[in-house]
Amino acid sequence: MSTSLTTCEWKKVFYEKMEVAKPADSWELIIDPNLKPNELGPGWKQYLEQHASGRFHCSWCWHTWQSANVVILFHMHLDRTQRIGSVRMRVFKQLCYECGTARLDESSMLEENIEGLVDNLITSLRDQCYDEDGGQYRIHVASRPDSGPHRSEFCEACQEGIVHWKPGEKLLEEEAAFAEASKLTRAGFGYNLLSFRWCLLWGALCLVIAYLQFFRGRSGFL
Repeated sequence: MSTSLTTCEWKKVFYEKMEVAKPADSWELIIDPNLKPNELGPGWKQYLEQHASGRFHCSWCWHTWQSANVVILFHMHLDRTQRIGSVRMRVFKQLCYECGTARLDESSMLEENIEGLVDNLITSLRDQCYDEDGGQYRIHVASRPDSGPHRSEFCEACQEGIVHWKPGEKLLEEEAAFAEASKLTRAGFGYNLLSFRWCLLWGALCLVIAYLQFFRGRSGFL
């Protein structure tokens, strides 16, 4: 059974995967609750995970809730000369909407979700810090049904101006766009096939007419 991961286990997954991805370099992961989006020092890069799945537990009234809108901010820097890299990370919190307390609560995540999120982080690292093709990013959808529409007034990321989308809605948009493109492609293919058949028919008819005229001309000459 999957278990929730602590901060130490976050680091454990990151270090294990970076040892495989970049064994010649030394990377560290630092949890920074004061990290701000788009406030970057020289040489630093940013990656924003906008659709992580997490579970929250209110430390005041013990209410728990699931969210598919957990935002995680990463700032990354690589010293190519020293071959030393650093990642600063912030998981944005949410307020409990049951008791209305102003206490922000942290999320816990399942192991398979953390591993996928670290894979996305490494993809961004390879792309932005190493100028490599990191591959495709994984889209994470909550394994349990979400509690409903995202309530931005209880979201720390939204309150700091970060606009993020709900994965279910985004996937539906992408599927609808793909279906529409496929429909147009099939319609265009059918039209082209019909036009091709008509061209063949007219071409054959022209050949028959030309042959009959040639045959009639030779008969008159003889």
